[in-house]
Amino acid sequence: MTAAPVPAPVIETERLRLRPHRLEDFPPLAAFYGSAAARFVGGPLPADRAWHVFASDVGAWDLVGSGAWGLEEKATGAFAGQLAANRAPHFPEPEIGWILLPGFEGRGYAAEGARAVRAFAYGTLGWETAVSYVDPGNRRSVALARRLGCVEDPDARPLYPQEIVFRHPGPAALEAEAPR
Repeated sequence: MTAAPVPAPVIETERLRLRPHRLEDFPPLAAFYGSAAARFVGGPLPADRAWHVFASDVGAWDLVGSGAWGLEEKATGAFAGQLAANRAPHFPEPEIGWILLPGFEGRGYAAEGARAVRAFAYGTLGWETAVSYVDPGNRRSVALARRLGCVEDPDARPLYPQEIVFRHPGPAALEAEAPR
């Protein structure tokens, strides 16, 4: 999977802090997972199942050296959602994922955070490729994947049958696009 487990690092962008999850992140995530908004990520889920998902995302760092971060607005300290670099054994490929809590959509946070996660995955974790698994009904996530430069990969295996697999540009492609 990975060379060695690493603890979840803190990553800062202009407006965001990606930090290890805290226990107090669970109630808002459980509320999200229990709502209709979670229909694109396997929900709605009861609180006990949401706990399993949360604990798996947190514990993945110790087990496989990647996982999820709590997403926080730097200006306010508000918990805004989750971003992840997933390389779980049941995932067909390394995945970059995002969840924004209600009230935090439409601000560009997912794109800003996903770019930081991708840079970390390619630079620190040494990934050569990454995908995002997106439900086709989730118009915002489809648009975000495209904004990130992802393209649909019909040959890739989805995590769940209904998903579109979006392939992120690889490290070499991003390097070639970088301003000099």
